[in-house]
Amino acid sequence: MTPTAAQLAAAVRSGELTARSVTEQALRRIGKHDNDLHAFRLVRAEAALAEATAVDSRADLGQLPMAGVPVAIKDNVAVTGEWLGNGSAGTGRTARTADHPVVQRLRAAGAVVVGLTNVPELCVFASTDSPDSITRNPWDLTRTPGGSSGGSAAAVAAGLVPLAHANDGLGSIRIPAACAGLVGIKPGLGVVPAELGNGSWFEMAENGPLATTVADCALMLSVLADRPELADIAEPDRLRIGVSVRAPLVGLPVDREFAAAAQRAGDALAGRGHQVGADELRYPNLAGPAAMARWFAGAEQDAQLLADRSKLQRRTAHHARLGRLVLATGGPRPSGRTKLRLAVDRYFTDHDVLITPTLARTPLAAVAWSRRGWAANVLSNVRYAPFAAPWNLAGWPAMAVPAGVHSDGLPLSVQLVGRPGSEPVLLGLAAQLERLLPWPRTAPGYAD
Repeated sequence: MTPTAAQLAAAVRSGELTARSVTEQALRRIGKHDNDLHAFRLVRAEAALAEATAVDSRADLGQLPMAGVPVAIKDNVAVTGEWLGNGSAGTGRTARTADHPVVQRLRAAGAVVVGLTNVPELCVFASTDSPDSITRNPWDLTRTPGGSSGGSAAAVAAGLVPLAHANDGLGSIRIPAACAGLVGIKPGLGVVPAELGNGSWFEMAENGPLATTVADCALMLSVLADRPELADIAEPDRLRIGVSVRAPLVGLPVDREFAAAAQRAGDALAGRGHQVGADELRYPNLAGPAAMARWFAGAEQDAQLLADRSKLQRRTAHHARLGRLVLATGGPRPSGRTKLRLAVDRYFTDHDVLITPTLARTPLAAVAWSRRGWAANVLSNVRYAPFAAPWNLAGWPAMAVPAGVHSDGLPLSVQLVGRPGSEPVLLGLAAQLERLLPWPRTAPGYAD
């Protein structure tokens, strides 16, 4: 079993391992497995080894929370010396001269950036592929690891790196976490610097971690948020927990095994003394259109940053055109977000945490979605992953936690949601689930 990030950092701090040896091992695993997975757009072998050597020589090595930990960075934030791809042929190829704030914080904590992970164009869609490559799920190479942080999820689930950076505008941390059997948290608004694209999709997009354990997830979140206390997971007091398995969109079916996983997680937590009950959240009708409007308009604003938007894929170009229409007609408007916040405020008058399925069905096929039409992409995305988006619109923290294995052999996952500022509570509750319902840390066949 590959070590956790926390174990690797402790070993490097103590001198048992060196950052360079840990990085060399990560690069060997990437070389062994990534030709099948296509998790990485760029592997920074020489640069990563140089960074690792620099970590080994740091005077403060013994105090670095992520000393020598190899991390992958999603290819939609700036990494010094590399061009930012964002999944598009229309991006410029000029190397960035400064790190994004989250990359700065990871490096300051002793992490080593081994590569940049693949994303769908402009991070718009919930599967990860381009005309040149299809990123595959380590649990089943015929399925997607989700999107838009699919490359990061594939890299962690296969044990190529113990941790990866991700971000989430409509579920792009939680959806890949669910597809690949990982822990992932979308922090609440403002907890971690966003600065994503051109406006962070109207304050819906947040940066966060993908990990194999709750402790590693908390460790990386503590660094990204510059809040060391988040790494100290506390046992939560008795919580009022609601379990809601109805999809946010009326009439959308939910796979019975995903619904049962949410109910099973609730039962396990009830056994630990929490007050748990089935209580469906009624999502306001305006919430879906409000999130969609920001999705469209955010894509258009990001397309405006391209060096050559004529190279956009057909599906993305159509998505951005709809965004231009939203912007031209005065949108996105605040009413949908306001109604959603009022509805969830009412629900959370009687609850501290909400549990839902993370997905409504198992992951999509790993095929060239980039060559298919816009409607096919959007409908498939909405049908399999409807539970995440409301919490981007609300700006509330939400996380995905593994919850068993589906009868088709792919992971099950539940989503935990809390009020703004409840990241420590969610992490503590997730740690309880990890003890009560443990999960495999890597996909079958990748544990060596």
